[in-house]
Amino acid sequence: MRALYLAIDGGNSKTDVVLGAADGDVLASVRGGTSSPHNIGLAGTVSVLDQLVETARGQAGLPDDEPIEVAAAYLAGADLPAEVAQLQTALSAQAWARRTVVDNDCFALLRSGTSMPDAVTVVCGAGNNCVGRAADGRTARFVALGPISGDWGGGHDLADHTLRLAARGEDGRGRPTALSAAVAAHFDRPTVEAVSIALHVGEIDRDEIPHLSHLLFEVAASGDEVAGALITRQAEEILGQHRVAAGRLGLLDRPHALVLGGSVLRARHPQLHSQVLAGALRQAPQAEISVPEVPPITGAALLALDALGPTPHSVEARLRAGLARPRTPIGSVSGLTAG
Repeated sequence: MRALYLAIDGGNSKTDVVLGAADGDVLASVRGGTSSPHNIGLAGTVSVLDQLVETARGQAGLPDDEPIEVAAAYLAGADLPAEVAQLQTALSAQAWARRTVVDNDCFALLRSGTSMPDAVTVVCGAGNNCVGRAADGRTARFVALGPISGDWGGGHDLADHTLRLAARGEDGRGRPTALSAAVAAHFDRPTVEAVSIALHVGEIDRDEIPHLSHLLFEVAASGDEVAGALITRQAEEILGQHRVAAGRLGLLDRPHALVLGGSVLRARHPQLHSQVLAGALRQAPQAEISVPEVPPITGAALLALDALGPTPHSVEARLRAGLARPRTPIGSVSGLTAG
């Protein structure tokens, strides 16, 4: 009987679960909503994951008595050692597998982009985060608790600052910028002041603000200096995270992988992408930089395979190919959707 594993990539907006075999076969792949304990609490996390695991077993046609060797769960919200330990205890108690591994979801992204033992990943999506690992088992990470731990950047911060700069550019407190007209037009209002008032009184939902991050890159591409300066600030934050993490692990002057992920970095906006690439190579000339095209669940599955033993290149290639193929939809089960 071949060894089986569960892989979980749980984020702030969605959660992917894969059930696979040690030979690289993907037996089931399902998707649900957020499983971050910061969003839904520990009990909510356990409930969401339990439903997804049950759905994956059903999709794979796995008998109730067929064991799974390892469950590897990489979750947003597993930031502090105490949080990781709490999740480890709670998920191990579900007995989905004989052994359970829990860590931050950044490690899944890291593994999705490289098999190099020395590696750093910087995630720039809705927010920013960074982790690193060395061949000797050491890791580097940030507390990653938002502004209270010094964090800055990602789509939400960029959008908030886009609105702020647009307002200040319009009323004279800040430098003139094409962001002012672009933001007003985006919300179909005559001025940014009118946008601000509409947001204040509820005529525009504040959930619409994050969309302004896309507008920022469009305006910056036209040569606007204010928009360009904000993108440079984001590049400097990404480079600072890489520099600190790689420095803690002694990798700045050694070959290592730098894996860039998250929606902002995956988009490869030329103005941001070029600054990050050039800056990373200045501070770490031997870094091998990549932007994975595969989803982070691929990294979670590879980490699960690694937990079973050394993963041959042929098995890794088979797994990557299996997760790259479109999955057959299975409909909706208790709010879950097929991935």
